[in-house]
Amino acid sequence: MDASRPFRLELRGITKRFPGVVANDKVSFSVKPGEIHALLGENGAGKSTLVKMIYGIMQPDAGDIRWDGQKVVMTNPKMARKLGIGMVFQHFSLFEAMTVLENIALGMDAKIPARELEASIRKVMDQYGLVLDPHRVVSTLSVGERQRIEIVRALLLDPKLLIMDEPTSVLTPQEVEQLFDVLRKARHRGLLHPLYFP
Repeated sequence: MDASRPFRLELRGITKRFPGVVANDKVSFSVKPGEIHALLGENGAGKSTLVKMIYGIMQPDAGDIRWDGQKVVMTNPKMARKLGIGMVFQHFSLFEAMTVLENIALGMDAKIPARELEASIRKVMDQYGLVLDPHRVVSTLSVGERQRIEIVRALLLDPKLLIMDEPTSVLTPQEVEQLFDVLRKARHRGLLHPLYFP
């Protein structure tokens, strides 16, 4: 990795407190485009809290977040997405009775005509080797297929940074290998993936 390349994301002294507990204590962390990182720690170590602050779900009590060298205040997830940050959550927010296409449409910031959205979904799936039928009803899908919906939805925004919350915890060994293949392809496209595992 070229040492002269600027950091895509840099955290400086991030601290988050809750009543009776310090979830993050002066955490500093930096990553460059194309890098893949894993955040490791036992349950309760503050991993989820940290990535939620990067994605704008929570605000730090102290410290700075810098994006492409500029200090930012990540006020909400919409702002994070606008900057180019995507997130795939451990617990999927999908409607069982709706199709893959309908679920993805609900998660987009802008309204996109169904035909145009389906074409974009198919393009992303081709680029990353993901297999999904946009017209399948979510209740008929496996856990791995449901995760693919969330991944496709995040990749549709062409993120510069992709955060995945415990991505392997619900997958079979074969699905884990498929996920890592997607991440390698994304890295070659210049994306960055902080990952963490339990």
